[in-house]
Amino acid sequence: MNISNERSHNAQNQDKTSILLRRNIWFKRGVRAIWIGFICIVFGLPMYVLAVSNDLFGIFGGLPSTKSIENPENDLSSDIISADGVSLGRYYRYNRSQVSYDQLSPDLINTLIHSEDHRFYEHSGLDFYSYIRVLYGIFTFRAGVKGGGSTISQQVAKNLFDTRGEELSGSVKFPGPLHVLVSKTKEWIIAIQLERNLTKEEIIAMYFNTVPFGRTTYGIKVAAETYFNKEPHELTLSEAAVLVGMLQGNYTFNPIDNPENASRKRNQVLAKLFDYGYIKSEAKYDSLISSPIKTKYRLRNQNAGLATYFRAVIKTDLLKWARLRNIDLEESGLRIYTTIDSRMQRYAEEAVFESMKQQQVTFNSHLNGRKPWIDENGNEIQGFLQTKVKKTDAYRHLVARYGEKNDSVKIMLNKKKRMWVFTYTGERDTLFSTMDSLNYYLRFLQSGFMSMDPLTGAVKAWVGGVNYKYFKYDHVKQGKRQPGSTFKPFVYGRAIEDGYSPCLTLLDISPTFKLSNGDTWTPSNSDGTRGDGQPNTLRRAMARSLNTITAQVMQKVGIENVVDFAYRMGITSKLDPVPSLCLGVSDISLYELVAAYSAYVNSGIHTQPFYITRIEDKNGNVLENFTPKIRQAVSEQTAFKMVYMLMGGVEEEGGSSRALPEDLKSENEIGGKTGTTTNASDGWYMGITHNLVSGAWVGGDERSIHYRTWSLGQGGNTARPIWARYMQRVYADRSLEYKKGAFKRPEDGLDASLDCSAYVNPDTPDSDPDDNASNPNY
Repeated sequence: MNISNERSHNAQNQDKTSILLRRNIWFKRGVRAIWIGFICIVFGLPMYVLAVSNDLFGIFGGLPSTKSIENPENDLSSDIISADGVSLGRYYRYNRSQVSYDQLSPDLINTLIHSEDHRFYEHSGLDFYSYIRVLYGIFTFRAGVKGGGSTISQQVAKNLFDTRGEELSGSVKFPGPLHVLVSKTKEWIIAIQLERNLTKEEIIAMYFNTVPFGRTTYGIKVAAETYFNKEPHELTLSEAAVLVGMLQGNYTFNPIDNPENASRKRNQVLAKLFDYGYIKSEAKYDSLISSPIKTKYRLRNQNAGLATYFRAVIKTDLLKWARLRNIDLEESGLRIYTTIDSRMQRYAEEAVFESMKQQQVTFNSHLNGRKPWIDENGNEIQGFLQTKVKKTDAYRHLVARYGEKNDSVKIMLNKKKRMWVFTYTGERDTLFSTMDSLNYYLRFLQSGFMSMDPLTGAVKAWVGGVNYKYFKYDHVKQGKRQPGSTFKPFVYGRAIEDGYSPCLTLLDISPTFKLSNGDTWTPSNSDGTRGDGQPNTLRRAMARSLNTITAQVMQKVGIENVVDFAYRMGITSKLDPVPSLCLGVSDISLYELVAAYSAYVNSGIHTQPFYITRIEDKNGNVLENFTPKIRQAVSEQTAFKMVYMLMGGVEEEGGSSRALPEDLKSENEIGGKTGTTTNASDGWYMGITHNLVSGAWVGGDERSIHYRTWSLGQGGNTARPIWARYMQRVYADRSLEYKKGAFKRPEDGLDASLDCSAYVNPDTPDSDPDDNASNPNY
């Protein structure tokens, strides 16, 4: 028994010894592991970081230079700025603009810090407390519950320098987790360097300038404008919480795409502000979290904002300028200062939209269900849409895919799909095929409007159409159409220059021209007659837009001389030297017409319209100043006589401008000229005052699209209302420098030829002015 107990006792002692040995082994292993880990952390981690910092053997990839970290480059949109300091829009790949720390509201700054990195002012780029929290979350399967570990400085590093991109990649392609670790290490290093080289305030500003806010919106300035139509310093605490909350998920917490998520996230951000004591009152906190998010969303893109056509047209000039200087227009943060006045631009856009909305109702009613595309005989053009669709991108893509004669092309062109379409009461969601869309949009009348200061050459307003998003074609400079009777002032201008008086009386009788091919041409007036034989002064004839007398004047001064005169006045398009030129049959642009009429107002000096005053880089350094090109086109006396002639449109009986609103004419001098082409394809109005020259055009995108009745489509009905609406708004705005007033008279006085009561008419209407040179009243 004793022997048995002894054996049992020995066995137990052996087991205990074995357990103690095993524990001792594991203890030693544990101590060794701790020492190895300690050594790795103390020596290995710095060596690893050093290896990454110096890109050992090119394995890890380089880091940004010290210079680029001290002065980081950030792709910036270029801003187009009006003469009165308003941003008209931007050119960009990524829509962003910079702000300084001083332009950020305290609410915005504190919302960011308390929400994203509340120890921001305590650490030097890395927050080790947050790393412990993240590790604890990983081991307890609660990662991300209380936030990530990235500091604001790290996020700036990530936003500024793509540490995971190809540019900073090394020769070794690390697998997923290791690649992330290397990228994170680079972020840590850059964050520390940022902290060494920049102030906390500069890092905050840099962060807000680089973060995305969804919908191609980058940076707090663009985000504040886009979602709340405010500057960053104007944001409320609630609005700041919405935008900071979006940083956790641009789409998930976007107030436009997901308003409920955005509201919930905003309240979480506000709760942090309350917990950290930034919101001191519980009542205020309750009020904030219970209030709805009120956005004023306006997407800032090339289709939106003021002066969309203007911005699109001048981009060609700017790209050419930028290429010559090796500048990227869309990423260099240029500040492009223009002559456009945002107030006048808005008035012009409103005038065009309101007038064209009304005009479209009249046009649709006039058509009464008929097709608007008609030939010279007033008959519908067969196969019109089938011809036009072949010029579209949709048709070309289908032909490339199926072949031109494949039935699938026709099937797909007529397949309906959901799309948004333009209407004057707002965009409409509908089901249209390509053919439906073409048929719909070609029925719209279009318009162009331009306003210019004749004394400086500065373009103040530019409206190329009714809606840039849906109608891209510019009808100010890009489009050219027959000017109709708005060309007549160049015919009369040459006559005045040659010595003819505005008081010269001619009979309303149509002359006959012999053409080069042996045929003859005899013009008629707008009423279809060849004149009533009654006498009219040149001033009244132009005011009444009599074709018969204009043609007589053309005969007297010579066709080639009229062409030369028009070129001197600023017309640059090719003019056909034919008799019918006097009625405006050669295509020219509204841009050219406004510039040419401006020379009359500016004492005969032609000023090439200019719209860019200077360009600065992102730091405010002036890269180039621009000044208009000027030249003397005609004498001061000739110029004012033509102003006097144009005033006849308002003052003469039967003048085409007499129907202008009385409030515009009261205590004001106005000159004007309507223009309408033969089949009413084009309606024009050119209006001049002592300090503004503006012109309007109305017509279809296709010349065959027009009113079937000439009187409905004449410029006095279609284009003149645009000019009148615009000028009424300009004069009503007392903040503008453009007031009513009289035209400038020549410094050497007026000659007697403007006093028609004392004027002695030559014996015969077709007498040469040289024969009357001795007549002091001529």
